[in-house]
Formats: sequence, C-alpha cells, structure tokens
Amino acid sequence: MGESAWDRETIHEEMERARAAFHQLLDHATDADLRRPTSGTRWTNEQLLFHMLFGYILIRPLLVLLRIFGRLPHSAGRIFARLLNAATRPFDAINYLGPLGGAKVLGRRRMGSAFDRVIAELHRRLDAERESDPALSMPYPTRWDPYFRDVMTITDLYHYPTQHFDFHRRQLTLTAGR
Repeated sequence: MGESAWDRETIHEEMERARAAFHQLLDHATDADLRRPTSGTRWTNEQLLFHMLFGYILIRPLLVLLRIFGRLPHSAGRIFARLLNAATRPFDAINYLGPLGGAKVLGRRRMGSAFDRVIAELHRRLDAERESDPALSMPYPTRWDPYFRDVMTITDLYHYPTQHFDFHRRQLTLTAGR
C-alpha cells in the first residue's frame, strides 16, 4: 500500500471482515468440501484454509523483523531481502508442506479458534502501535509473495494478510459459504 496515513480503523475492519468470512467458510463447509482440491493450488480446501490462517500468524514475526531492519541502514535490509529471495525455493517447499500438516493437526474446529486468537492479538498490537511506527519500512523478498513489494511499511504489513486471504479465498472450491 505504501500509504503514510495510519488508519487503524480500516485495518481493524479488514481483519474483522476476514475473521467473519473465515468462520462462515468453516461453518458451511462439509467434510467432503474440506477434502476437495482447490482451484489453482495443490492443496485441499482445508489445507488452503490453514494457509490463509497462517498468513495472519506470520505477521507477528514479520513485524519484529521490520522493527529491527527499519532502524538499520537501508542497505542492511536490502541485503537481507536479497538473501531471502535467494532462498525462495526452500521457502516455497516449506510454504507448501506446512499446511499439509497444519490442517491435520488443527482441524476445522481448532482452526476457527486459532484464527480468533491471532486476530485478537493483531488487534491488540495494532492498538498499541505508536503514531510514528507506520513510517518504519524495510525491503522485502518480492519473490516470496505477490503482495510483498520492494519496500514495505508497518501499515503495509497489517494490510498484507487480508490481501493474501482475499486472493486465496477465490481459490476455494467449497459448495457453500463463498
């Protein structure tokens, strides 16, 4: 997004919209729906739902990295982003394999409660951000995700998981709740 405005309410609303949509998807999916392949991925619907949850889980460590590299010289962040881009192949493997196990471990019921906990934590973190925090930025590995840009701010990071969620939601092949 790259925006300088710090509109917490918009971000809160985005996260709540995604939380409600996630529960609607889970609540209306049958067991057969969850086992069905998705459109455009190698995952089942249940595995893709876990991946969508994981997009929100990742924001906490990404915020930590941004706070560190956002205070270092920009060249340090560029070097780090280049190293991460060079590691795209192992990242892609982990990114694919994680939801295979994650969906099995959590299952439908625990995925919903995990989503609630993660969103509640992100709401608390967002409310605790200082007014100067959104100006922090760092380079990101653009090969890792189409929603990562060359340089991202804290505001961008808070918007990222919902962009990721909305993109993958269109790949679900559930019969109801879409």
